[in-house]
Amino acid sequence: MSTALSVFLSADKPELSAWKASAAAILGEKGATIYLRDNEADSLRKIQKAGRQLDNMGVKSVKLAGKDWDIERQWAFSKGFTDTQTKNSITWADDVESANHLNLLRSTAAWTRELINLGPEAIYPESLAKRVTDKLTELAPEHVSAKVIKGDELLAEGWAGIHAVGRASKRPPLLLALDYNPTGDDNAPVDVALVGKGITFDSGGYSLKSSEGMLSMKCDMGGAATLAGALAYAIQRGLKKRVKLILCCAENLVDGSAFKLGDVIKYKNGMTVEVVNTDAEGRLVLADGLLYAGEIGAKMIIDAATLTGAAQAAVGNEYNALFGLDDKLAEATLGTAAQHNELLWRLPLQNWHQDNCPSAFADTANSRPQKGGGTGGASNAAGFLLRFAPNNGENWLHFDLAGAYHGSATALVPTGATALGFRTIAANLLQEHYSL
Repeated sequence: MSTALSVFLSADKPELSAWKASAAAILGEKGATIYLRDNEADSLRKIQKAGRQLDNMGVKSVKLAGKDWDIERQWAFSKGFTDTQTKNSITWADDVESANHLNLLRSTAAWTRELINLGPEAIYPESLAKRVTDKLTELAPEHVSAKVIKGDELLAEGWAGIHAVGRASKRPPLLLALDYNPTGDDNAPVDVALVGKGITFDSGGYSLKSSEGMLSMKCDMGGAATLAGALAYAIQRGLKKRVKLILCCAENLVDGSAFKLGDVIKYKNGMTVEVVNTDAEGRLVLADGLLYAGEIGAKMIIDAATLTGAAQAAVGNEYNALFGLDDKLAEATLGTAAQHNELLWRLPLQNWHQDNCPSAFADTANSRPQKGGGTGGASNAAGFLLRFAPNNGENWLHFDLAGAYHGSATALVPTGATALGFRTIAANLLQEHYSL
């Protein structure tokens, strides 16, 4: 006899009962029933809330029963019926192909979330690079190779941003360049470069965060984890393109050797940057990653980062923010996100955003010397990155992951990482949005 709770969907109106109208799932003799809304988007949201409700009630094992459980509805339930450590069990609706796909989605999300949720003693630059390399090598051992540039080697090769941010830590900063090349041709062009912010702990540096603000800063490598998860998922879905994963990894700490306000960093392309806020460090490391992507001639570049609080203020923490000058690519990506039911919103970016962080001592500053970087902070951060994106931003997308992490549980997700965005990015890898 099954010990799993059966969960049904119903298009009928719920009968009057002892349950409040706000309840997402109503329990009865046969199990739990979720009454669908007229609008599919509202139904998916309610299904996800039902998953959270059952998890909060202490349910640990369910079977999705009856009809009407398509993949997106099952995945919505899964996102809600997930505790922080992904211990709950789901038996999918009876469809082997869909079940295999859902198992892949769930395992990829769990791995991505685990990377972000682990504490900074477990995830630091070298361990993050190793975990990602080991995972992707396991998935495609004949097609994956990796190079690590670490510590003072970064300076020797010109990657001054990553080195500056991470040099105060006893755990050296590094750039991981992982090559997934299924073509069999060592000279094949790189179709996509994925550039991830891998700040494994962010104290804010000398622009020190408060204790409360620092508590969740193990999540500041969420961009690196999300891109690694997207690539892992795409590989298992049959990715045929050559993709390079470039992770810019450091701990932003404080000691006598830490980078300071007023420092000027000179990048490999000759650009000079005045540091006016050491807590605006993510863009400093991503600049190196974007330059690296340009050096290898990637046809398309996607970067992802938990970059600004301003993006979260703009779109909330249930959306990610998207930036790009390439309208065709950005609009296609918004459509892809909608198709996969991942909330994504495009925020403003124009060429002139590059000039919104002026400096009297360098070509640009890394922010504005105002709280939160002042108004338009997310767009100004994207404008900073645009200075380093190849080809004036053509075929480049920047994801500011406002929804990557929640410091406490909500009605939709448990405490911690969400993995929001990995499906959209993976779909971009598997499709042909960019011009060749």
